[in-house]
Amino acid sequence: MMGEDKGQVSLEYLLIFAVSIILLIAFTLPLAEMAIENTMDVSDSLNVKAELSKLSDAITLVYSEGQGSKQTLYLTLDEAINVKITNSYLSSSYKLNDGKQKDFKLNHNSNLNKGSLFLDKGENKIIVEWPVNEEKMIIYKKY
Repeated sequence: MMGEDKGQVSLEYLLIFAVSIILLIAFTLPLAEMAIENTMDVSDSLNVKAELSKLSDAITLVYSEGQGSKQTLYLTLDEAINVKITNSYLSSSYKLNDGKQKDFKLNHNSNLNKGSLFLDKGENKIIVEWPVNEEKMIIYKKY
């Protein structure tokens, strides 16, 4: 009779432990997935902002060097984005995993006309130049 009681207690302990582990996994896996998605959103947003910052710095550099200057840069993106360009800032938005938009606006000095620049997923070769004897700077993507 004693041996059977010890076996039953061990079985009950194993069942309680198994149910506890299943409940723990059921609650922690969705939370871990949400945390990973949020972390990836932050990482991707920082990458987009860093690449746009390179573009903004190149525009300011060409403007400060004056006519005849040219800057070539390579921007690598994980997703395609459209960049709106004015003479004082760049702006773009990036779609996050939860469907929301993250907007970026970076200031720079230039005499660019208003326009937009579509950047593809992957590597983009961008030329920022102020041609000699031209009043305005130009920016374009080279294929």
